[in-house]
Amino acid sequence: MDTKEILKKVRKIEIKTRRLSDHIFGGEYHSTFKGRGMTFSEVRQYQFGDDVRAIDWNVTARYNEPYVKVFEEERELTMVLMVDVSGSEFFGTTNQFKKDIVTEIAATLAFSAIQNNDKVGLILFSDDIELFIPPKKGKSHVLRIIRELIEFKPKSRNTDIGAAFKFLSNVMKKKAIVFMLSDFMDDTYERTLKIVGNKHDITGIRVYDKHDEEIPNLGVVPMLDAESGKVQLVNTASKAVRNNYKTNAIRLLDYYFTTFKRSGAGTINTRVDESYVKKLLGYFKHKGR
Repeated sequence: MDTKEILKKVRKIEIKTRRLSDHIFGGEYHSTFKGRGMTFSEVRQYQFGDDVRAIDWNVTARYNEPYVKVFEEERELTMVLMVDVSGSEFFGTTNQFKKDIVTEIAATLAFSAIQNNDKVGLILFSDDIELFIPPKKGKSHVLRIIRELIEFKPKSRNTDIGAAFKFLSNVMKKKAIVFMLSDFMDDTYERTLKIVGNKHDITGIRVYDKHDEEIPNLGVVPMLDAESGKVQLVNTASKAVRNNYKTNAIRLLDYYFTTFKRSGAGTINTRVDESYVKKLLGYFKHKGR
C-alpha cells in the first residue's frame, strides 16, 4: 500500500469514526470515566457547613480565621489501546477482516478521548510487543495511531495476551483506561490480568467472526492456521471435527468472560457483521451508572 492510499484510508476512517465520537460517544465517554480523583484547587474562607477536615491549619493560623482547602475533580485521563495484531486478526468470512473492525473501534475510542482532552497511547502486540506509542494528546497523534493500525506489519503471527498485560504494567505507572481489542484466542493470561486489573480500568473488546465459533460442512478442505501459517486438510464433513472445533471455541469464550469478570474488568463481545456502535454505547451506559 503506497503513502497516498494509506492517507486515503486514514481519512476515510477519520470521517466515519470522528462522526461517531462527536455525536455519540463523546458524552457517554465523559460520563463513564470520571477522572482519577480530586486535585487541590484553592483555599477560601470557611463557610457554615464546610467539612472541618478540609481546614487548612497553616493558612488559618496566618490569618487568624478559618480557611478550607477546595478540591476539584482531576478530569484528565490516559487511555491505552492494546491491539492484537497476530495472524488470526486477518481473518473474516464476511465483507471485512476482524482487523478492519478493530481499527474502526480503536479510532472511535481515540477520538472520544481527545475530545475530552485526554491522552491516548497504543500497544500493538502478538506474542511480543510489536509497537508502543506513548500516550499523548491531539488530533495529529490520533491520526498517527490510525495510520499504524492500518499499515503496521507484525513480525510474529502468534498471540500472548499475558505478555502484553505484563508490558502494560511495566510502562504505565499511573492508572489508565485500557481497552484491549482482540479475538482472545489465548488462555494463559488470567494471572497477569488480575495484577493489572488491580491498578487500571480494563475493558476487553472481543471482535470475532462467526466461523471462529463453528465451521460449516464443506467436505475435505485445505485450512490455513492464521497464526502458525501451516495449511492442512480438514474433513469438515466429520461431525466429531466440527464438534471439537466448537467445543474449543466455547472453552476460549468462557475463559475470556470468566477471567475478565474475576479480575473486575469489563467485556464487550461483537461480531464483525454486527453493529459495534450499539455494543459500545450499551457498555458505556451500563458502566456509567
